[in-house]
Amino acid sequence: MQAGGSIGFDRYMELALYAPGLGYYSAGAAKFGPEGDFVTAPELTPLFGRTLAGPCAQWLAQLGADAWMLELGAGSGVLAADVLAALAQRGQLPATYAILERSAELRERQRQLLHRRVPELLDRVRWLDALPDVPIDGVLLANEVLDALPVVRARRTDAGWRELRVSGDAAQGFADTLAPASPELTGQLEAIEAVLGQTLPPGYTTEIQPWLPAWMASLGASFSRGAMLWIDYGLPRHQYYHPERATGTLRCHYRHRALDDPYRWPGLQDITAWVDFTALAEAAQAAGWTVAGYTTQAAFLIGAGIESELARLDPVADYNVLQRTKRLLMPGEMGEAFKVMALGKGGLEVPTACDLFDQRGRLWPMG
Repeated sequence: MQAGGSIGFDRYMELALYAPGLGYYSAGAAKFGPEGDFVTAPELTPLFGRTLAGPCAQWLAQLGADAWMLELGAGSGVLAADVLAALAQRGQLPATYAILERSAELRERQRQLLHRRVPELLDRVRWLDALPDVPIDGVLLANEVLDALPVVRARRTDAGWRELRVSGDAAQGFADTLAPASPELTGQLEAIEAVLGQTLPPGYTTEIQPWLPAWMASLGASFSRGAMLWIDYGLPRHQYYHPERATGTLRCHYRHRALDDPYRWPGLQDITAWVDFTALAEAAQAAGWTVAGYTTQAAFLIGAGIESELARLDPVADYNVLQRTKRLLMPGEMGEAFKVMALGKGGLEVPTACDLFDQRGRLWPMG
């Protein structure tokens, strides 16, 4: 970079978020909740984890006593604690609750929180450095994971697609720079345009995760039988790459403010991009998984019984919990922006939570 070169934005994002000791998720500052930079659903209300435990319990019951749960990127550990406690109440605990977490600092925070919240269940929890060596029967839980994984940025020009790379350095500042897109990247983007039935206009900037099929193949191969639950903000492909979405979906978060400049505070701010759920579905299918459900977060939580959880609360004593839970369901908040995708392998029965508002047809509206 000091010699005038550049790196791909995906590499920059990887370093800014995960570089040991320096990356956003590797450093010691608070990230989640009121004292951090953003609030996730588990931080808002324990009803999120309690409700998710219902479909997970249905899958675990079909998988048997040796079944695992595997959570990707467990954040503060709140979701793991809520899910474990709810599964214990249902009598459907997994033999192992594994957490694949890259950040040593977050691992320690998770360990401390689980020790405080569910000390009697801590012996079931293990932290992994890599995916299991031997395929497991289990349920994978991934809440706001894909949005924090690196993206390649690209821009349409009159001459075709160009890759939007990163030049400069930490001392002088980083900046966007255009470079010829690789044949592979060009092919992927032109294939998307072919599906859309139109060429995107010059100046159109977007993000793509070209590594997703290989990553999903590796992840999926770690399961003999099982289910996956992916929860994130995103869209199906025809909406993700809509001509009006000309500046892409990349956003940064710092002290509960949404920012557009990924170079402003590298290592100190979160960097995210919305999820192309059609790309996730296709990668899963290529890896041998079935798309068992795709719907909004609000529809999934209602179908999973969150109204029963709400009914148990005291309108006065639990007023704040009730108000925060509304954010999970309201269309203008997280209810519509967040989607839930359920994947299955091995013929498991699909929980009814996926059926309330089935939107799988929106993943391939022209198919």
